[in-house]
Amino acid sequence: MDRLADKVVIITGAGDGLGEVMAHLFAREGAHLTLAGRRTELLEGVAAAVRAKGGRAIARTTDVTDEAAVIAMVADTVAEYGRVDVMCNNAAQPGKDLHIWEQTLENWNATIAVDVTAAMLCSREVVKQSMLERKSGSIVNFSSTAGLEGIERKSHYSTAKAGLRTLTKVVAKEVGPHGIRVNCLVPGGIQTDLLRNYWRRLAEEQGVTWEDIRDKGARSTALRRIATPEEIANVALFLASDESSAITGQSIVADCGSQMPG
Repeated sequence: MDRLADKVVIITGAGDGLGEVMAHLFAREGAHLTLAGRRTELLEGVAAAVRAKGGRAIARTTDVTDEAAVIAMVADTVAEYGRVDVMCNNAAQPGKDLHIWEQTLENWNATIAVDVTAAMLCSREVVKQSMLERKSGSIVNFSSTAGLEGIERKSHYSTAKAGLRTLTKVVAKEVGPHGIRVNCLVPGGIQTDLLRNYWRRLAEEQGVTWEDIRDKGARSTALRRIATPEEIANVALFLASDESSAITGQSIVADCGSQMPG
């Protein structure tokens, strides 16, 4: 408990899935939260649930690809809490599965905007509006093992997630002398509705059950299973907290041993 005591944390994509799980975990560890995302009702529900358990949370409906909206969201956080200690760039979208000969500019640009540009905007603003002045802070980006090896029909998503790891390194070098750390969490599959829906799409295409797709994925990992949101949230908690104070510019793979780079 109290690993994030009185730390001010922004989580994007906080309305459901991993973002929601992180919100509850971080609140239990003492964090004061800004929950950002596009779906107001979901954000308000998560914030209310956090407050019902004695935590502190505000919801801010934000299109993280909109520069003005990101600036305002970070400013609201500073106005509410006085600072930003941790930025979790969790917002992501997988886009539409397309072979390169089918790829559309709309699909490509929309994915890059959410998965890379939004992380740049949010990182820029927390650094400018709070972290530089205080010479302290932790930024956690969320990539994917798709950005390590690539996934067929996901050129847009794989490229975005690979770019996010490079963005992490560059920003870590720039802000490190100011006492700010930047790391990248690289999950494989996470047992969320998003992944289950993807399994169902593949299963329909291949004429098998979604459980067959799930089990095939699990067999490709050293641990023979798919990570839970809680497991990934715990890695994020470590990177957000002072327990990882000597770690920056790193991509931490958490995928039950499917990919083993390095």
